[in-house]
Amino acid sequence: MTVFDRIVAACRAAAENPSLVQCLTNPVVPEITANVLLACGHSPAMCDNTHEAVQFLGLADCALINLGNPTGDQLQAMELVADKAHATGTPWVLDPVAVGPLDYRTATATRLLSYQPTAIRGNASEIAALAGAGSGGRGVDSTDTPEAVADVAGELARRTGSIVAVTGPQDWIIGPDETLLVTGGHPLMQQVVGTGCSLGALVAAYLGSARTAGIAAVDAVAAAHAHSAAAGTMAAQQASRPASFKTAWVDWLFELSPEQIAATATTTVAGQ
Repeated sequence: MTVFDRIVAACRAAAENPSLVQCLTNPVVPEITANVLLACGHSPAMCDNTHEAVQFLGLADCALINLGNPTGDQLQAMELVADKAHATGTPWVLDPVAVGPLDYRTATATRLLSYQPTAIRGNASEIAALAGAGSGGRGVDSTDTPEAVADVAGELARRTGSIVAVTGPQDWIIGPDETLLVTGGHPLMQQVVGTGCSLGALVAAYLGSARTAGIAAVDAVAAAHAHSAAAGTMAAQQASRPASFKTAWVDWLFELSPEQIAATATTTVAGQ
């Protein structure tokens, strides 16, 4: 099966097997995260308190843990959910937002690695810092490139057993046996709050669907990135400013077929 066919199959699985996604995320992005999931056919749930989070995981197909603006109760819920997801085999995604410069969240993210996230998604500086090979970026902005941190990201993937997705102008999806490169999107995506955070939720959704449909996890992670990137490419053709781009991006997430996603965002195997 070609890489193109693998991305189509993963996108089709996500469309035909919608996920209920438990999002433990930061207060800046719940709305765009929910809208992105809904546009892609999935169901969002922002259940992140210690009283309900573990129980809700029993209903969810997957979970996102996003460290964008952690608070005490939410951090406790995150650790409880990660522990439960690890024990039950429920796919979950760690998004180590701004890890590196801030000691508290860096220690939290490092501790969460012990629960073996199915996927880790972050920019190059976040991934390097989480791997112990960098000090992080400028807040949430990366000061590194995916190519520059590919080796340490690969080591992080081997050490944790997770798929490591390093986002940038070209996304690097590092799996157990190969690395997939996803090319697409548009620089305007960096001018809209929540595109990266909602991508973490979409990765979780694709992993939940993949588990149901028997799709390889690395293909699901790459396909989620391709879906987001393809929508960004198409949105930029009709919008040239951040606010209108945001609307167009969500609309194209809704509009694109699996074949259009695979054709618009190019996915290749590194080294080939």
